[in-house]
Amino acid sequence: MSSYQVIALALVLVVGLTVLLPAVASASVLGDALKVFGIAYVVRRFGGDINKFINNVAGQKGIVWEGTTKVVPIISAGSGLHVGAAQVQGPRDRVDDVRAVGQVETTISSLRGKLLVPVNTTNVTRQIERIQGVGVSALIDFRI
Repeated sequence: MSSYQVIALALVLVVGLTVLLPAVASASVLGDALKVFGIAYVVRRFGGDINKFINNVAGQKGIVWEGTTKVVPIISAGSGLHVGAAQVQGPRDRVDDVRAVGQVETTISSLRGKLLVPVNTTNVTRQIERIQGVGVSALIDFRI
């Protein structure tokens, strides 16, 4: 299966989760939880293919540089809950340690800010540690 077919399949799954689950789930909390877990699963399952797709779209094909990229789940909190994917980049040993990206949004008067933090876990009950030396290079998110 080509990477474009995998990306198309992943997007169909994500759209299906965001459109169909609210109709199926009787409680909005249950529907939101199913969407979050479903999208996170798609990102984990197809992260490598999504990463290749982002690199191709961004014109990074054939570029040689030190470091690597990886796609991980992202959870955003602030003006609504969002879930999706983030591409991180940096030295391979540090990128390998990234399991998710946390995003916190805030608005102060007319200013809006976002803090993107690559972290070592997707489990909020564990001690969350920031992975230093890794940056976020792309975002794909869906409003819940």
